[in-house]
Amino acid sequence: MPQLFSRTYWLFGQLMQSELFVHGEGITTNLKHDLGDASIQEFPCAFSARESDQYLCELIATIPWQQDTLWIAGKEIQVPRLQCWMGDRGSNYSYSGIRLEPKSWSRPVLQIKKRVEQLCQRQFNSVLLNYYRNGRDSVSWHADDEKELGKHPVIASVSFGANRKFQFRPKLKTDKRRFQMDLRHGSLLLMSDTLQNNWLHQLPKLDGLIEPRINLTFRIIY
Repeated sequence: MPQLFSRTYWLFGQLMQSELFVHGEGITTNLKHDLGDASIQEFPCAFSARESDQYLCELIATIPWQQDTLWIAGKEIQVPRLQCWMGDRGSNYSYSGIRLEPKSWSRPVLQIKKRVEQLCQRQFNSVLLNYYRNGRDSVSWHADDEKELGKHPVIASVSFGANRKFQFRPKLKTDKRRFQMDLRHGSLLLMSDTLQNNWLHQLPKLDGLIEPRINLTFRIIY
């Protein structure tokens, strides 16, 4: 089971790891993580280190990031990350009381989308971009199971930047199974079938981390 800057050294390490996969069939190399009543397909090096470095910098600089707010117990709380919703016209999306209307697709996001669709053999019409500025930014336990996503939601998740732990637990509280994996620079996860129906996931805070991470979760809005 997978276990749960200085910028120059970090990028060099990622480069050495990813360049092993950029030749031949490396980009299509994938792993299956079996959770019993669900599974996750991982493409560890869907994007090369150079592509990933370029997209990380470009997305940070060009995406119209915003910080949304939630009302919890009568208090207004800032979402602990920056976000942007992009998609086809009419692909509105709501979660936790936040209503998102799509921005127009940007050039780099369309480039990323093309690679994701080739690897996953699926077509997506929207994407939620999350910018985790450092280890203090996070996302708490949830499932991407809103009605707009259909009966069995399909989510393709791309990571650029600092490695972060991704944790899973069953929705059923009496089920004590746990699973976690590393989200790597340039990796892609395909989460489909019954994963969102049966499991919750989170990206916890990480003390001492100062490097950023960007996550793109491509979705199908019905």
